[in-house]
Formats: sequence, C-alpha cells, structure tokens
Amino acid sequence: MERHITDDLEKLKAALPDALVDALEQIGRIDELVEVILDLGRVPTARYTDGERVLDQREVTHETLAYVVGRIGSFDADNRAGIERTLHRISAIRNRRGDIVGLTCRIGRAVYGTIDIIQDIIESGQSVLILGAPGVGKTTMLREAARVLAEHKRVIIVDTSNEIGGDGDVPHPAVGRARRMQVPQPVLQHEVMIEAVENHNPEVIIIDEIGRELEAMAARTIAERGVQLIGTAHGQTLDNLLNNPTLSDLIGGIKSVTLSDEEARRRGTQKTVLERAAPPTFDVLIELQTRHRLVVHEDVAAAVDNYLRGRPVSVEVRSRDANGEIVIELQSLGGNALERNGRRAAAAPPPERHERRAAPEGEEMQPLHVYAYGVARNRMISSARRMRLPLIIEDDLGNAQVIVTLKNYYRRRPKLIVDAERRGTPIYVLRANTVSQMEDLLATLFHGFSALDESYRSATDSASA
Repeated sequence: MERHITDDLEKLKAALPDALVDALEQIGRIDELVEVILDLGRVPTARYTDGERVLDQREVTHETLAYVVGRIGSFDADNRAGIERTLHRISAIRNRRGDIVGLTCRIGRAVYGTIDIIQDIIESGQSVLILGAPGVGKTTMLREAARVLAEHKRVIIVDTSNEIGGDGDVPHPAVGRARRMQVPQPVLQHEVMIEAVENHNPEVIIIDEIGRELEAMAARTIAERGVQLIGTAHGQTLDNLLNNPTLSDLIGGIKSVTLSDEEARRRGTQKTVLERAAPPTFDVLIELQTRHRLVVHEDVAAAVDNYLRGRPVSVEVRSRDANGEIVIELQSLGGNALERNGRRAAAAPPPERHERRAAPEGEEMQPLHVYAYGVARNRMISSARRMRLPLIIEDDLGNAQVIVTLKNYYRRRPKLIVDAERRGTPIYVLRANTVSQMEDLLATLFHGFSALDESYRSATDSASA
C-alpha cells in the first residue's frame, strides 16, 4: 500500500531558536528525527532513530526555554502542550516550584498506510488492544485505524493528551471523519469514555494509553454495550498485562482456584492454580515490537488460558520484508523457546492441509453467498481462494444464504442475528477469527461434512446456552 507521511515540521521549527533550526537543517535526515531535547544548563540535542546529535555547544538557558514556551500552546495538567493543527507534543519538566527546567519536543507524524498490516483485524469488528514500548508507533497506528474505520462507521476518539487528533479544537486531518472528544484532565479519562458511549452513539471508540483501574472498568462497560474498542495500554507483552494488577482485567484478570484432589491429579498440577477470572474486555491483543514487526494473539481468552496452564501459546507474527511485502509467520510460544512454523502471507499452503478440501477436478460448485458479521472478511476470502471455493461475501443481508459470525457477537443477540433466526437463515458461529477455523467451516459448508468440527460444535453450543 502506498504511504504518505506528513509531519508539519515547519510549524515546530517556528517555535525553536534560529540556531537550533539551522543545526537541524545542516544535519538533515528529517524523516529520522524523533525529538528535540532542551534541558536547563545542558547542550541542546536532537534524538534520531539511531542516536543523538548535539545541536549547539551553548547550554540551554531560561531565556531559551521561555522562547519556546511562548510560541506553543498552554500546558495541561499532564505537563503536555502542542501546536494547533499539528501532531507535535511538547512535554515539560518542572522543578519543585513549578518552573519549567526542561522540554521534550517530540515530532508527531501522520503516516497513512501503516494499518494495512492489521487492517483485516481492525475491520473485523473485534475489540483490539495494542501494546508496545514508547516511540514504537502505537499512537500512529491508532490514528490511522480511526481514519480507516471512520470511512464507514461512527468513530469517536477519546483524546486525553491530544496526541491522536493533535492540539487545538479542530482535529488533525489524519483522523479523517472520526470525531474527537478532548479530556480536561487525565484522571477524568474514564468519565469521558462513558460519556462518549452515552451521548454520541458510537460504533467504535479509540482510546490511547489505558493506564488506570477506572479506565479498565470503563473499557469493560463499553465492550459489554456492544461497542468496538481500539486502544493501547502500558506494557509490551501478554505476560506484562497478566502481572499488572491494574490492567489485567483488560484480558480477563487472574484468580486463584483450589482444585479437588481428583481434578488436580487429572491436570497433573498442584491443588491451587491460577485461572482466568472473567471474559477478556479485548478480543485480540497485538504486541507491537517494532514499527514493522508485531505479534498477534487472535483469541485473547485462549491465549491467557494456555499461558496460565503452561501450554504453548499460538500467535501470528506479522512483519514487512525489504520490499514492503507483508509476511505472516505462525509461531508457538512455549516456555523460553519459539517453535517456528513460518509461512508467507501469499505463499501456497501445505498440500496435506488443504488439498483434501479443494474442489474435485471436473466438479462444478455453486457459489455460496455469505454475510460475514464481525468476521474478518479479507481472511475468509483469502481462505476460500486458497481452497478454490466459489465464496461470495455479501454486503446486503437479504442476498445471503448463510450468516457467519463470532461467538461474542452471537451472545449479545443483536437485532441482525435475531431477525435472521426468525427468517430461518442458517447461522454459523466461530470461536475466533483464525484461519484454521474459517477453513474448517468452509470445508463444512461446501463439502457437506456430516458433522461440524468439534470447535464449531462447542462454540455454537456455548453461544446458544
């Protein structure tokens, strides 16, 4: 996908002393510039993706800091300010008296096209939580997700520090048609999250940096109301969240359970074990390792259960190669090792997995018209192509022969599902948006297997209960 990057850097340069601007222009490499650091009594530096460069041998003075502060917006309670209609963020360091003694001028960039590596997940309707270290691109991806989803859904951004939509009252064009609600103080973020749902009828809520217990509770409330959540949280991996008592509820939480002697023997464990306490708030967890590499837990509930029981955790590792092509690797995280079973997204599948399900030579199959509700359409279409099956994904429910949905959607009993059941339209329920489940279902639909795969049977039974 073609990429377009905009950073409005000239507006940030206008807030810096001329000597620093001249130094930045002499160094060049503007696309690699991350932030400019101004600390009282130290030389000013510029941080690039590969290290720091000194901009001036003269130390930063109070006058230097005052010059910059006077040319940017006012600082909020979280000591962050911005420049109107840009994505730049200026953060202040204060002394005990409240005087500013340091500034971090971080370059904000809108990168169009970054979301294609997870676009099928974002557009599936599932709630997605993104983890990653500072500066790895979480907010950039969140901003692009808002823009893409807002093209066909009602999207509200809860913008606590104005990092997603930029400073000022008018959101940055990078968020597209998404609407933005600002938060007066960081501690009130959870209240604005609930207000967004109650007052503005969103289909999707975008939230950056879920970090407090009240925000985690608000996220669960929103998810239970059937609103898709796309958010970020502090941490880098699944086990980071599990070990964070404040945020573990986002992925179901942990409780200690005492087993009977018989059950403990059956499991081969001690009598007291850790188990998931509740359904996760988020359906999918994405660990953003670098700007071009991420790990996807497609079924958070299963991942947490397997992790707590010491079983291998299956993940997708998605990355871009030197040509910009998206590469998907299936991996199993077990213990301290990674058991790799790599494959390219566009590569042909192993014969033993799919050939038995392909259409027999000379046999014509009638196209099957499917309405995908909450299911990753691109993934289902790709699966059908690999299996050489004439699948047609319908946008109009009235033209569909069957409906395919996810268990969490079926449980909520939306009007679409209820109406379809009244009309007698067949409904198939998937436990998760995984390729293997989609392929098994397609095999069932096209080849008339006598019974559903066990995963479908259990998913449908539990969803109907």
